[in-house]
Amino acid sequence: MADWSDLVYDVLEHITSFLSLPDHHRFSAVCKNWRFVAKQKRHSPATQLPWLVLGEDPETRKRKFYSLSEEKHYSIDIPELCGRYIGGSSHGWLFAIDIKITGILINPFTREFHELPQFPPFSHNVDVTTLIEEVPSDYTDGPRNYTFKEMQRFIVFKGILSHDPKVRSDFTAMILFGQMNTPAIWRPGDTTWTVIKGPGKAMKDVTYLNGNFYVMSAMNILYVVDLGLDPKMIAIEARIRPCICAHRYVVSFKGFLLLIVRFQNVIERGHYNTKDFMLLEIDLERKELHRWDDIDGCAIFLGVNSPIAIDASQFAGCKGNAFYFTDLAAPYSAKFGCCDLGVFDYVTKTITTYYPPEIFHPLVAPPVWLTPNPW
Repeated sequence: MADWSDLVYDVLEHITSFLSLPDHHRFSAVCKNWRFVAKQKRHSPATQLPWLVLGEDPETRKRKFYSLSEEKHYSIDIPELCGRYIGGSSHGWLFAIDIKITGILINPFTREFHELPQFPPFSHNVDVTTLIEEVPSDYTDGPRNYTFKEMQRFIVFKGILSHDPKVRSDFTAMILFGQMNTPAIWRPGDTTWTVIKGPGKAMKDVTYLNGNFYVMSAMNILYVVDLGLDPKMIAIEARIRPCICAHRYVVSFKGFLLLIVRFQNVIERGHYNTKDFMLLEIDLERKELHRWDDIDGCAIFLGVNSPIAIDASQFAGCKGNAFYFTDLAAPYSAKFGCCDLGVFDYVTKTITTYYPPEIFHPLVAPPVWLTPNPW
């Protein structure tokens, strides 16, 4: 009988192309030959469902992740993420923000990162230095968590990328920052963020489609961002009706620009309960909205991340025509933990859970969906 450790490298390399990220690491631990093949990284791990990025363990400082495919938690030692909250996810990279109002753009599995400049002044009324110094001495979770809980509403609401930095070095990062979620851009080599001129209204979401960033305002006005010498937002009048007590996502999906509206009930301050979703296509040529009855069998993962759309039929247990949603940013999320996340079936209009409801995670910032991008 042949020894499995003696399998030829070509066969072993072929096997790695079918393995998920966790299985790839288990493969590398079998023996010296298998570890050598795994380190060659000839094949990326097989496509898998997004992971949920949670907070850090208060004792070990390791970052906690939840694998949806395995229904399993992982605690991973990523020193670069210690003491930082996550303000966005895009192409497998995280926007990690620290107490000094600076941050990094990092791939948590390769630990490649880009240093980001200090964020623009984010509030006319908040003195950052004072806010950091005036942490109550009896705050049980420690100054760092208190500061983040208070400040995360004012720094970076969401960050996205135009392209994967590993694929294109000339990518553009955009954030929505400050009390008004003002857009700003940064490119590798820039020493500062460029704030985008706009109407002075609060923004709700941003996405990237066909070479353009699109931003949705709280007043239900869609803007395209002109990234010329003098960057500015240009309104697109698409006759979007107001949606009270709702959060809006603008989503790039198979070449279409979608508006996904999430309706919530307010249980108490900082505690919300999602009850319904509405899906609309934004026709940029006719400047009209068209309602969709399904999502072509796909699942769309929504949160403080670039929306992730996958073909649900390719993954056992994944629900098609559904929205997988996480908590929204809320100042009192540390009290309620992961309290408003689930799977909304857009056809049956029912909500089920994908995360163990008995597990409580006090939150500094909402959980974030991440597509593992290990090399």
